[in-house]
Amino acid sequence: MIQVGIVGASGYSGEVLIDLLARHPQVELAVVGSRSLAGKRVDEAMPQLRGTVGNLSFISSEVELLAQQPVDVYFLALPHGVAAEFALPLVEAGKRVIDLSADFRLDTPERYQANYGHPHPAPDWLAKVPYVIPELLPQETWQDARLIASPGCYPTSVQLPLVPLLKDGVVEADNIIISSVSGVSGAGKKATEFYGFSERWESVVAYGLPHHRHAGEIEQQLGLAAGRDVAVQFIPHLVPMKRGIESTIIAKAKGSVEDVYASWKKAYGGRPFVISKPAGQPPETKHVYGTNRCDMSATYDPRTGNLIFNSVIDNLVKGASGQAVQIMNMCLGLPEAAGLL
Repeated sequence: MIQVGIVGASGYSGEVLIDLLARHPQVELAVVGSRSLAGKRVDEAMPQLRGTVGNLSFISSEVELLAQQPVDVYFLALPHGVAAEFALPLVEAGKRVIDLSADFRLDTPERYQANYGHPHPAPDWLAKVPYVIPELLPQETWQDARLIASPGCYPTSVQLPLVPLLKDGVVEADNIIISSVSGVSGAGKKATEFYGFSERWESVVAYGLPHHRHAGEIEQQLGLAAGRDVAVQFIPHLVPMKRGIESTIIAKAKGSVEDVYASWKKAYGGRPFVISKPAGQPPETKHVYGTNRCDMSATYDPRTGNLIFNSVIDNLVKGASGQAVQIMNMCLGLPEAAGLL
């Protein structure tokens, strides 16, 4: 059994990681680190996990202590700006690290500072760490990496529909508009009035305008697919549901709907977690809740010459913890879908 550990396990992504890894048939969840929960049994702090985690208890998230544990793979479910403080010492201690934060998603210190408002804590590492959506990057280019950046939730929902189409020239790279909605769990566990039930129920609000920090990640990756700089209009919204992301993407057509589905089939044929729905039939978030899937569809509007793409994911699974487990599976030569729905 492969020994795995989680650092920052008290957040939503950490909870989902615990659940997925505790049930995984080919790994053993050996270490769960949390400064706020150190010493407590996992199933006492998170009763929904009773019966799946045995007698496992949280340990303190001190990097020196974590480095000494007999763990093969660590998952970092930490805030950006903090994860790098753990990632590099753990890699130096011989661990493989999959980072769910934004610390290694951007490729230059300048791009990181422009999007996150402070200097990167380890700028020399940015060009060394592969950014991995497993369906979009050849496995041989990253499966041996010791530190891997797992993408953000919004960027995952945008790249899976668009990247193959930009590579194949099916859509224009200019003037792409992305309107996305997310459940409140995407903001993490924040005890503020804004995220309270009474404030969010029966209300929808756009935020992060005009340049949400995930736009930098989206533009970087779409630019690589298009072979040139890309600027997008990205408009995220918070909606009154717990989990899920829906992205509606508008791009000028260079090809037909048939070309879209041919491109998607070439990119994702045989892959278990990207599902193309029939043209003109947008998918729903409730159908991917709790799964590692991205469901997506395309619609052509002859009045405007635009292609409209709709994609849905569970922001805590394919948008975070499930994708990280998928990455681990492929790094270790396990079945891609092991432990995942």
